[in-house]
Parts: sequence; structure tokens; C-alpha cells
Amino acid sequence: MGKAGSMGKAGSKKTSGALRAIADEESARGRLLSAATHLFCKNGINATGIDAIIDEAGTAKTTLYKLFGSKTNLVHAVLESEGKQWREWFIGAIEAGGGDAHTKLARIFPALKSWFGEERFYGCPFINAVAEHDKDQKHFRAIALKHKKVVLGHIEKLAGEMGAAEPEMLAHQLALLIDGAIVAAMVSRNPGVADTAGLAAGSLLAPSKKKSKRATAASAELAAV
Repeated sequence: MGKAGSMGKAGSKKTSGALRAIADEESARGRLLSAATHLFCKNGINATGIDAIIDEAGTAKTTLYKLFGSKTNLVHAVLESEGKQWREWFIGAIEAGGGDAHTKLARIFPALKSWFGEERFYGCPFINAVAEHDKDQKHFRAIALKHKKVVLGHIEKLAGEMGAAEPEMLAHQLALLIDGAIVAAMVSRNPGVADTAGLAAGSLLAPSKKKSKRATAASAELAAV
């Protein structure tokens, strides 16, 4: 029984040690992602070296390579993580408070203005990544397009619910205003550019809303016949 008890304790220590190792790796991964995200967005991907990342993260260089394999893989991980967090924030911001589709679409630029006013606003990481790399670099473009597809899809869905004649076209028009506002805010450091973009968006949304009302009235008339 003494031997069995010793073996049980040894097994428990191994399990505890393994769990600690996993927790340490997760902590290191989180710190590296956070440090790389901040430095890539603030200083640029090419201008940020591995040493700067591990210094800010408080990890060893070997830990970075163990967890990510290379700086390129770390960049990919940052873009995937940032994209997911931004989409969750953006969709949550325009959906918050409910309302009809037009009301939700009208929240886009006030939400962006709030983002533009943040101390750590450095523009869109996808636009920045594609801009500072070889334009034939397909992988960064693929990640950026994947991100944009999700955002466009949600805007198009709302445009369809609003009754827009061409939901896909309206979504692309709004997306161009979004991208333009992001770049303008990054260059000017003026959150107010979102208001200007919002006015332009309003001129796109108003006709679509009128069409939706006319279509609803026409449907009601047909139903009454």
C-alpha cells in the first residue's frame, strides 16, 4: 500500500506539473500575441523585430519559436486574433440596442468614431499589413479578404432586411466608406472623419429605406386585392 500510495502521489505531481506547463505556455502565448499586436500596429510589421516583441512580452526567444515557429507565423496569428476580436466588437456595436436594419446600419460610423478616438487606434491591421508588404504576398491578402468577407456579409444581410434593391452593392459602398474613414482617421488622427463618412452613408441608406417602404406598401396593396 505504501508503494501504491507513492505511485499515486508521483502521478498526481506529474499531472499537476503538466497542467502548470500548459498554463505557462498559454500565458506566454497570450503575452506574445498582445505584445506583437501592439508593436505591429504601432510601429509596423517590418520595423518590429523579434527582440522587441520578446522584451515587451517578457518571454524568451526560444519560447516564441516554440509556440509560433517563426515571425511570419506570429504575424498570421496576430491578424487572425485581431480580426476575430474586431469583428465581434463591430457586429456587437451595430447590433447593440436592437432596432430595425436601417437603425443598425446607421450605427456603423458612430461606432467607428468611438474606435478612432481610442489611444491605441493605429488603423486597420489588415490594411497596414497588405500596404507594407509585397502586393503579390497572397497569404496576407487572403487573411484580409477572409476578414472583409465576414464584415461585408453582415452588412449585406442588414441591407437585405432593410429592403435595399441591391444589398450586395450597398454593402460594398458602405465598406468603401468604412475603409476610407479608417485610413483618413489614421492619417489625420481626427475621429471626426467618421461623421463625414456617416453623412455620405446616410445618402446611400435614405433612398434604400424609401424603396423598402414603397415595396412594403405595394405588397400590402396586393395582399388586400
